[in-house]
Amino acid sequence: MSFSHLGLSEKVLAAVAATGYTTPTPIQEQAIPHVLARRDVLGIAQTGTGKTAAFVLPMLTMLEKGRARARMPRTLILEPTRELAAQVKENFDKYGAGQKLNVALLIGGVSFGDQDSKLTRGVDVLIATPGRLLDHTERGGLLLTGVELLVIDEADRMLDMGFIPDIERICKLVPFTRQTLFFTATMPPEIRRITETFLHNPEKVEVSRPATTATGVSQFQVSVGREPHEKRETLRRLLRDAKDLQNAIIFCNRKREVALLYKSLQKHGFSVGALHGDMDQSARTAALDQFRKGEIPLLVASDVAARGLDIPAVSHIFNFDVPHHADDYVHRIGRTGRAGRTGTAISIVTPLDFKSIAAIEKLIGQTIPRADGGAPSGESRAAPPSGESRPAREREGSREGSREGSREHSRGGRKPRREREPRRSGGDRNSPPQPQVAAFTPPSAPPASRAPSIGRTPAPQPSQESSEPADHSHLPAFLLRPVRARI
Repeated sequence: MSFSHLGLSEKVLAAVAATGYTTPTPIQEQAIPHVLARRDVLGIAQTGTGKTAAFVLPMLTMLEKGRARARMPRTLILEPTRELAAQVKENFDKYGAGQKLNVALLIGGVSFGDQDSKLTRGVDVLIATPGRLLDHTERGGLLLTGVELLVIDEADRMLDMGFIPDIERICKLVPFTRQTLFFTATMPPEIRRITETFLHNPEKVEVSRPATTATGVSQFQVSVGREPHEKRETLRRLLRDAKDLQNAIIFCNRKREVALLYKSLQKHGFSVGALHGDMDQSARTAALDQFRKGEIPLLVASDVAARGLDIPAVSHIFNFDVPHHADDYVHRIGRTGRAGRTGTAISIVTPLDFKSIAAIEKLIGQTIPRADGGAPSGESRAAPPSGESRPAREREGSREGSREGSREHSRGGRKPRREREPRRSGGDRNSPPQPQVAAFTPPSAPPASRAPSIGRTPAPQPSQESSEPADHSHLPAFLLRPVRARI
């Protein structure tokens, strides 16, 4: 089927032909007729399938008739991020080149004055992020009572970013009789609740089951240790050894990690850019434009770049950090393998990421093979090699034994003066200690008749059945006192 069979206007068909597209994607083929029929649509499709054109093209056809009024837009498109909103505006500029439509973009990082001036002239298409849109309505500079068509794009990303309460407020500000188009890649329970609340008997268009990955993307995981420097070294090795790497997006979970990895790759001679939510809008736009034009082959980004960005020729995706939410993995690797192309997605996995990888594999319904072909690093480091563990335990046991012996000696009490070892005037002070006697036993003969017993085993004691008792009259009384050993 061609675009000419979908009911689009002549101006829109001419604009589509000028871009070189001849055949609609499945989501476009199924959704566009329902949109033109003024039906609510629930579109479920994996990222990179042409969802944006599925609502832009019929909107252009429907907006050919009519005229916008000041501060009262005719249509409203909600996007979770500034980049997605700017990308949708680019689609309107491209496909609506032959039409005189006013398109306004309400996003953060831009002055309110410029945006207010556009709203005052009248807007046919208003593309906005939820926060900035509510700011304008609260300031009294925007009325949503004239909205005929509401588009909520990347709804699951809205949920992740905490925009669902804002979406509910906005839906109450637009007319009840509006037409609503709702697009998402996954269907968590909260998103299902929203669709049941704000969509009226929608046409469900599902071209793939929720949370599936593109068949043209080859997925791998590489196991590393826990240390951050191991992950950075592994990433640099993968970048240098990757085959057919034209450009790549490297995803991190935190903005701080994006900045650190960006500086590290720069230090090692890579041409790289950065993109995260704390950057000002001009820097974000510049980094994205440089990456699209091929001026920088690598882009380190947070999940702000994971949803809907249309960069067709991304050859590789690297998950420097495995995402905490399994749905984010689907969107990240959806930046490659778009429009029937092939791509490669590699995740660097530490022992702390095993649960996240298991959740991802459960969600996508397939096992991610290991590129290194070995066991996870956590398994290899869980126990020392067998050749080293036994000697280590023996050394530990000998140390424990020596400590235990010293404790037993201390419990045996203070030794009598006659049994102490004389102070050495010379020789090695570090020589091993001589055997000690736990308790004093009176000698059986006068000391004059006995030789010193330093370093020797004490002589055996006389039998208790001896007929003559030993003479202890030469010993002081305190030495004859019995000593009890504490056990």
